[in-house]
Amino acid sequence: MISLIGVSIDHRFGKGDDLTGIILRAIASCTELPSGLQSGDILVVTSKIVAKAEGRVIAAPDREDAITAETVRVVATKIHKGDGAPGSTRIVQNKHGLILAAAGVDASNTETGTVVLLPQDPDASARALRASIQKVLGISIGVIITDTLGRAWRLGVTDHAIGASGIRVLDDLTGTTDPFGRQLEMTKVAVADQLAAASELVRSKSSMTPVAVIRGAHTWVTSNEQPSARDLIRPTEEDLFSVGTAEARIEGARNAVYARRTVRSFTDSPVPAEVIDRALHAAVSAPAPHHTLPWRFLILVRGQDDSLREELLDAMQASWRTDLAAEGRTTEEVDKRVSRGNILRTAPTVIFPFVDLAAGAHTYPIIDGIDIGHRNDSERIMFHIAGGAAIENMLISIAADNFGSAWISSSIFCPTTMRRVLDLADTYWPLGAIAVGQPTAPARERPEIDVQSLLIRGKSNG
Repeated sequence: MISLIGVSIDHRFGKGDDLTGIILRAIASCTELPSGLQSGDILVVTSKIVAKAEGRVIAAPDREDAITAETVRVVATKIHKGDGAPGSTRIVQNKHGLILAAAGVDASNTETGTVVLLPQDPDASARALRASIQKVLGISIGVIITDTLGRAWRLGVTDHAIGASGIRVLDDLTGTTDPFGRQLEMTKVAVADQLAAASELVRSKSSMTPVAVIRGAHTWVTSNEQPSARDLIRPTEEDLFSVGTAEARIEGARNAVYARRTVRSFTDSPVPAEVIDRALHAAVSAPAPHHTLPWRFLILVRGQDDSLREELLDAMQASWRTDLAAEGRTTEEVDKRVSRGNILRTAPTVIFPFVDLAAGAHTYPIIDGIDIGHRNDSERIMFHIAGGAAIENMLISIAADNFGSAWISSSIFCPTTMRRVLDLADTYWPLGAIAVGQPTAPARERPEIDVQSLLIRGKSNG
């Protein structure tokens, strides 16, 4: 049977206190522990008194500055809105590797204008306290140092082990079988955290009870000092929730454009309709001239629209061949150039985007003898630029869904052919084609570009 006994200590802790002596005297006067500490007991101590005894109380008129100094990285920030001035809570990874609110910096139960930091090395503090007590009493015990943490997906806070010595902090059941004979594959029980949380039942935060003794848990007590509370911290590279929701959204928005790559080799897997639908919604969110919606899309899915795809691509290819031959290119050169468009024949899905100038482009005739018709060309260019923004939005959306894409410019060079085959009005202007599919291999890393070399510096003042 496991029992928990809270140990009250009426003492204002400060730098240089003999923690071992103070705790042992409190235990000796505890009526629920007439025999004192025994071998196999686990001593649970709140980090607050350990930190104070180690002199981890600092002057900090602004607690936020102290939090910043203890922070390695910000995981999440929550803004609190209420009747008063808005405040915030920062969930951070501190120097110990712990992820918790305010980096563990505590302004409660300390003098005004000061804050209490966590112990410098909670595991080392646990080892030192354990060694000191065992030397005095000649027994074998375990020590846990705790602090209060929140928990993902759960309301409320509870104590966790941030320092430990002499106990197995994890009980690895991997490879064992359950009562039904099934093998457990990924079951590691956080024993130290369970014991830390249980000790809170007899260590009310509103009482002077910073210590608890757990008896009957000797199964997890060990003479080995190596297991430490740091072993409970999940490595960042394995953490599926390494940043908060708002931060993840911001990071995703910043990195979305860089995730797009040109992919020219796809598997045979079809592209889900919802991927294309999201891409289309992303496209029409792009800015457009005169508050119009000039974009039009032809979507060809392999296995559904093969005859139209073949007819269209054959006609486009014939047009390319005629143009390339007129340039004086050899048959080999023509074949090589034309072969680049084969991706449009093999991709699981191909999207042909257009802009329709009839959807809102302005026209400029000769007015008062002044020919301003050149503005019509500018108008068409403006709509083409808007179409480019829509295409980029599509490519980014497709990449965000972990699919690959390649924008192929070919249809731009044969607008008349496109209109004829598809029976479109002269106001339709093709904007290339987008091949979409599941990549056969990861995309290559994007090379670094010196954007400073692309800046236009303007006229020299010299």
